[in-house]
Amino acid sequence: MLTGLDISTADNSHLFDTKPSSKVETHAIDGWSGYIQKYRKTRPVGEREQAIFLNMWLDKFVFCGRSAGPTSVYLSAAERLANGGRFPLSRYLLGSVYHLLHQVAKKLLLGQPIGNLGGPWWFINMWLSVHMHKRLEFNLFT
Repeated sequence: MLTGLDISTADNSHLFDTKPSSKVETHAIDGWSGYIQKYRKTRPVGEREQAIFLNMWLDKFVFCGRSAGPTSVYLSAAERLANGGRFPLSRYLLGSVYHLLHQVAKKLLLGQPIGNLGGPWWFINMWLSVHMHKRLEFNLFT
């Protein structure tokens, strides 16, 4: 509800189990800037280019992958979105948040530094801001 993402579409549990229809080079391309340089197009954008962009968007900005460069983990989901398919992105985001919180809690219990775990810290920050705003009855606009 915080993000406005789809929560009503039926769960397609096989979504990430399907193999992408095309391969995307993610290794030895100099991180995100190399990925953008390799796959940018000046002609009209097709479904493949749309899927490549959505793969970057999901990996870098939604699920916030741990690596400093692109992966093809979300390529099958990106292809589905590029083809006009729907799936409950919010369920996968929430699962990713719970996984991140579990990793943080485990490291804290063991007295280890948290380090770079990746994951959607932005979502946790947004939730805390909304929750604390209501909890403390703090008005940002006064």
